[in-house]
Amino acid sequence: MKTVSTLALAAALLAGTILSANAADLPSAKQPPVFVDVAQSPWMVRVRAVGVIPQESTGNFRVFGAPVPGEKVEVSDSVIPELDITYFFTPNFAAELVLGTTPHNLSLKDNAGLLGPTGAKYAVGRTWLLPPTLTAQYHFTNFGAFKPYVGAGLNYTIFYGEDAKGLITRLSVKDSVGFALQAGFDYMLDKHWGINFDVKKLWLQTEAKASVLGVVPVKTKVNIDPWLVGVGVTYRF
Repeated sequence: MKTVSTLALAAALLAGTILSANAADLPSAKQPPVFVDVAQSPWMVRVRAVGVIPQESTGNFRVFGAPVPGEKVEVSDSVIPELDITYFFTPNFAAELVLGTTPHNLSLKDNAGLLGPTGAKYAVGRTWLLPPTLTAQYHFTNFGAFKPYVGAGLNYTIFYGEDAKGLITRLSVKDSVGFALQAGFDYMLDKHWGINFDVKKLWLQTEAKASVLGVVPVKTKVNIDPWLVGVGVTYRF
């Protein structure tokens, strides 16, 4: 009887030891999962489709150096692809470089009747604009996935590929520097991808020179001052 009692006690101790060891191997239900917070990259890129809508006006129109009032140079609208690159210095402050190039047709509304009937419109030519724009931005971060921003900066516009048309046999447009204002928002679908809506206003003044039939020199200042309205895709690295 004593032997049986001893064996039972030993078995109980062994069972208790095994259960304790197994329990130690099981995960505790009270321990929360551990998440590692990975810092977000400061780089962001966007690809947009942008409508370029000039708000042109004409000043100091001259023929043979003499002023001719009433003449108006008109600049066509354009739709282009655009790439911009953004770098965040802090969650709120960033800098954005906007890259794109846009073609525009130029025409003259001849309100002075120099070339024919008063008010007639004549094709002048075509030019390409390369307007890299750098803006400093403030991003609002307290609206969850909706992330609005505002910005201001400088634009340097390069005119190239001028092509004279009609009675115009020579055309050149001078490069220029102007101010830019910006507002828009990103709506983030997840940590990396989002959709973007953006509006910019550029103040852009240039000087154009042309020759009519190769013998009549024409010179004028044109304020193009376009609105740029874009929608596209955002990717945050």
